[in-house]
Amino acid sequence: MADKHCDKSMETDTNTLQPPQMGLKLVHLDLKGAPPKISYLKQILPLFSHLGANGVILEYEDMFPYEGKLQVLRSPNAYSPSDIREILTLARMLNFEVIPLVQTFGHMEFVLKHKTFSHLREVKYFPNSLNPHKAESMELVISMIDQITTIHKDLKWIHIGSDEVYYLGEGEESKKLFETSQTNNDSLFLSHVKAVASYIITAHPNVKPIFWDDMLRNISEEKLKESMLSQFVEPMIWDYNANFDMHNMELLIQKYQRTGFSHIWFASAFKGATGAAVALTPISYHLANHLQWLKVAEALPRDSIQLCGIALTGWQRYDHFSVLCELLPVGIPSLAVCLQTLKNGTFSEREEEFVKNCLGFKGLMMNFPRDDAGNFPGSDIFNRVTQIIALQESVDKLLKENMYIKGWFSNYHRKKKFVHPIMIRHFEGEVRSILANWETAIYELSTALEKIYYPDTVEEWREENINPTLTRLQRFVQDMDETLASGNLI
Repeated sequence: MADKHCDKSMETDTNTLQPPQMGLKLVHLDLKGAPPKISYLKQILPLFSHLGANGVILEYEDMFPYEGKLQVLRSPNAYSPSDIREILTLARMLNFEVIPLVQTFGHMEFVLKHKTFSHLREVKYFPNSLNPHKAESMELVISMIDQITTIHKDLKWIHIGSDEVYYLGEGEESKKLFETSQTNNDSLFLSHVKAVASYIITAHPNVKPIFWDDMLRNISEEKLKESMLSQFVEPMIWDYNANFDMHNMELLIQKYQRTGFSHIWFASAFKGATGAAVALTPISYHLANHLQWLKVAEALPRDSIQLCGIALTGWQRYDHFSVLCELLPVGIPSLAVCLQTLKNGTFSEREEEFVKNCLGFKGLMMNFPRDDAGNFPGSDIFNRVTQIIALQESVDKLLKENMYIKGWFSNYHRKKKFVHPIMIRHFEGEVRSILANWETAIYELSTALEKIYYPDTVEEWREENINPTLTRLQRFVQDMDETLASGNLI
């Protein structure tokens, strides 16, 4: 990181530009996939601060060092209590707000996948959603909250998740309840969230719960008012689309305002929102998303509703069972662009120059830069991943489009091990060169990954993003070598 350039640019921006009223700017760290080592987190938190963030949301999932009956939830690589205290100490030095996120209703896969807790699923075959009827479910949630709040001293907020509670109401206990009362899915959702929030504000009076808003969107205003949920929680309204519907968003906020919510949060995305298996971050897409949120913030009625802040989400998996999205170092250029956009209310040449200086770029392409690796924590991973993706494309183009391969070394030729002795010269050198480049890039990337990530992340990323193409190329070279060795030249 080019600190001296970064500090100078930060000072210039602060003195000459009035930041928009966005409240806290929180970087969301999704630790349910590719959790970085603590040593890397200690490197990037100061960078986040330089770029304009003033807090983080830590979505631990199985990386939290749960104890007692909850110890089974721990990943083999889970952070230790001392690891977390190190991060919290650094956060305090940076004047960061730290908000832990603990799932309490939906996205409980990391808990409900275990046999010990599988009986608490709302639906047997769906380990995402918690059964809200069982007393043991609430005991589980309370235990998770208490363990997290014990380590996180002086909390102001805790995020209780509660998004995408799919299959709610389809469990046997829910169906029986529906048959004998006026209760429906909306009532189940509101009741459980209210119970969780009520526990928090009773047991931890200085802590305010935040939750994702999506399950509220189709609940009637009358029912929301009647529930008095607004007295217990603050909704975080999320939309990660580049060009989401501004009018519908304004109507949604007005609905929340009329039902009693006076404090709200926004959630954008700087990565992990354009496809479950995407490896590179499209910066222009995420920039557009943040420009939309700036427009929403500008239109807020400030006299009747307070915007507490915005979470820049960086999803690492779509759920506990899905593949990895873009790795965090790959998303840092996008994060830098998005934070500067929120800080200054625009992304102009001024902000672009600031980002380039902070990240050590000579230039900044708004989609997939490949020739300019930058100089920031994890930039070697950023560089090698972009190189690997480019090499994938070169392999695909070679094997599918090369006229000599298509015409004189087809699958049939490879099977029968024969080839024209002149025609093979038109592609043999290129194939061997690409394979050599692959092997070099893979070694360099693996070395870089091992500095930041645990072995299981390195293995998974290689298996998903390297091995399929590498295997194709190696098999092609093997067929070529065997054909040449066989002497079956036409």
